[in-house]
Amino acid sequence: MEVKLVACGVALLAFMVTGINAQPEVCGIAPRNTRITGGKDAPVGAWPWMAGVNVPGGLFCGGSLISSEWVLTAAQCVAKFPASSFTIYLGRHSLNGANPNEVLVNVSKVVAHPDFKATTFDNDIALLRLSRAVTFTDYIRPVCLAATGSEYLAGEECWITGWGNVNKDVPLPPPQTLQEVTVPIVSNSDCNKVYGGAITNNMICAGPSGGGRGSCSGDGGGPMVRKASSKWVQGGVMSFIAKAGCALPNVPGGYARVSQYESWIKKEVTTNQPGFVRAGTARLVSLSLPLLLSLGLAQSWF
Repeated sequence: MEVKLVACGVALLAFMVTGINAQPEVCGIAPRNTRITGGKDAPVGAWPWMAGVNVPGGLFCGGSLISSEWVLTAAQCVAKFPASSFTIYLGRHSLNGANPNEVLVNVSKVVAHPDFKATTFDNDIALLRLSRAVTFTDYIRPVCLAATGSEYLAGEECWITGWGNVNKDVPLPPPQTLQEVTVPIVSNSDCNKVYGGAITNNMICAGPSGGGRGSCSGDGGGPMVRKASSKWVQGGVMSFIAKAGCALPNVPGGYARVSQYESWIKKEVTTNQPGFVRAGTARLVSLSLPLLLSLGLAQSWF
């Protein structure tokens, strides 16, 4: 990340948890999270759904726990490898040093979205089935997911988290503590001006016009969340940044829009389903970004 990750905190008009077999009682609850503004090092247990995905070749991705048996991440992180290649880290706070609340779990199944396009990052979303169900604690809990029809309007602040680089080619320094940061939503129309029309309805963009806050290499697959009433809800999966670098002025990062995939997720996760939350907001802020064509998209997982 680059002074990184984000979580959207906004005034909500509607709030509803859906799914007969969902986990509304536990999803999106972070007992140790009292954050209301952006920061740097995340407090221990602040983001209990945060998952580390160990990718073959010494690479690393983020992910999010969405039920006791499933992790959500980016397709670019996992599409080329068998399930036996991955290890999932839950409850981890730093990449170096002791993590007393950590649980390591293997993966039994990889489900990359069938329409994922590696060249455009469209449908950059995937599910990882864990080899065993995990027990929820204050440090390991699932996040709620944005339901179909959820609104993310320009200017709304969200949170992102991850262990990625702090700048282009600059790794997070030891002990590599989980990072957190807030970023404002950028409308798809304004984001398309930056990326030359490459943004689809399956994507959502976020980043401040002045730069300095956002995702970077190594953050791919990580969650973008906002709080809806008492629940934290994931609206995005970190997908791409500009080839020119991380958190640049007027260059937002791109995320898979979770609300587009409720039916697909429910089709793949047939039991003990995630909790889905549909929420709307009360305000709309226009962000005017300059026209920047042909910046190019770059994957964000290495």
